[in-house]
Amino acid sequence: MELLLIARAMNWIGGDGMWDEEDGFYYDVLRSPDGNATRLKVRSMVGLLPLCATTVVEKWQRDRVPRLTAALQERLRRMPELRESIHETGPGHLGVAERGIIGLVNQTRLRRILTRMLDENEFLSPYGIRSLSRYHAEHPYVFNASGQEFRVSYLPAESDSGMFGGNSNWRGPIWMPVNALIIRALLHYFAYYGDNFKIECPTGSRNLMSLFEVAREIANRLTRIFLRDETGRRPVFGGAEKFQSDPHWRDNLLFYEYFHGDNGAGIGASHQTGWTGLVALMVEIIGKLDPQALLAAGRASAFGPSEIEAA
Repeated sequence: MELLLIARAMNWIGGDGMWDEEDGFYYDVLRSPDGNATRLKVRSMVGLLPLCATTVVEKWQRDRVPRLTAALQERLRRMPELRESIHETGPGHLGVAERGIIGLVNQTRLRRILTRMLDENEFLSPYGIRSLSRYHAEHPYVFNASGQEFRVSYLPAESDSGMFGGNSNWRGPIWMPVNALIIRALLHYFAYYGDNFKIECPTGSRNLMSLFEVAREIANRLTRIFLRDETGRRPVFGGAEKFQSDPHWRDNLLFYEYFHGDNGAGIGASHQTGWTGLVALMVEIIGKLDPQALLAAGRASAFGPSEIEAA
């Protein structure tokens, strides 16, 4: 029930909701003391994360909890306005292999969000998904409050101010954990839609991809951060010649906190083997996962039996 209410609040098209129907994107909402609400139209990871709140429900899972399934459908029957706030679910809305899906983003909104996310002039970098759209490099977002001006610009590398402790990972750079969540979500959507949902990647290229292929494309771009390019240099090391050319250092990869949104250079702490180490898992999963096996067997095709529930 909580999921349904959260979805209703987020997807409310009126001024109080995060979803902006005109832009086809989610934004933060600022509520002032007088009760008025204002959307802060910053194209950031805020608009991408709602698509990550999704999971497929296999037929065997529904069969194990028939009373829970029936209770959910009865709730949606009594409160049809809640059904409009989530992805279509239940009888008549099953996907490949009779899978259901629970998600905050429906098919129409998913397509509109992905159109922005896969635009190389916005979120799609040669090295993954940026945390802030490159659109704001030429079009900073400016908000005025109480006589003060607040500005958000695209910062692909380090912060240019001490705001929020000087941390800039949400203002342009590529952040591995957000990319991992996006890839996971795309694989879940693919398990539901299969090849029936395709989208341009990159946007405007006329190159249609399934959501599995989009996930693989993003994973490959993330991996490119650490691989040698045609000149023998690794993007992760940027302009650090010691690491680029010294034979004693050039193969000692560092897992930085986040990465330059345009050239992939490592930024911040260099020992983030926790979240940046996720790139190794992405290489393993995408490398061994067959899309048709995923459609046939679901998550069991990517994870061992003991890992399925955790995934």
